[in-house]
Amino acid sequence: MYDTILVPTDGSAPANRAVEHALAIADRYDASVHALYCVETHRYGEPALSSTAIVLNQLEEQGQAMLKELSDRADNAGIECTWDVCHGRPWEETLRAADELDADLVVIGYQGQSHARTERIGSAAERIVRSADRPVLTA
Repeated sequence: MYDTILVPTDGSAPANRAVEHALAIADRYDASVHALYCVETHRYGEPALSSTAIVLNQLEEQGQAMLKELSDRADNAGIECTWDVCHGRPWEETLRAADELDADLVVIGYQGQSHARTERIGSAAERIVRSADRPVLTA
């Protein structure tokens, strides 16, 4: 049923729940997981300014560390896991990655770190659910 599962993450509690679901589904269906962390460059402008470049580098390093930990967890569970850090708008990059990977399923947190209202789905999650041409599970 599922061969490739895409799980974008930003380290938020909902994203961490999505990671748990993605790993459980991958284990059940003997699927591989591809984890994605997106540095939201549109929030900081172009990295021509040294302070902007420093912030973007820190965010990228943070994402790499998070994805490496996720990959290690998957490896310990016997689940094949690849990962990527990208730059852009998370919902656009998630849809792009899903297409490139031909993912069978996208597992996302219902909202991310930048979302303050806990009773509503986040804007990135909503855009992914509305635009994806494949199943999307929100956690």
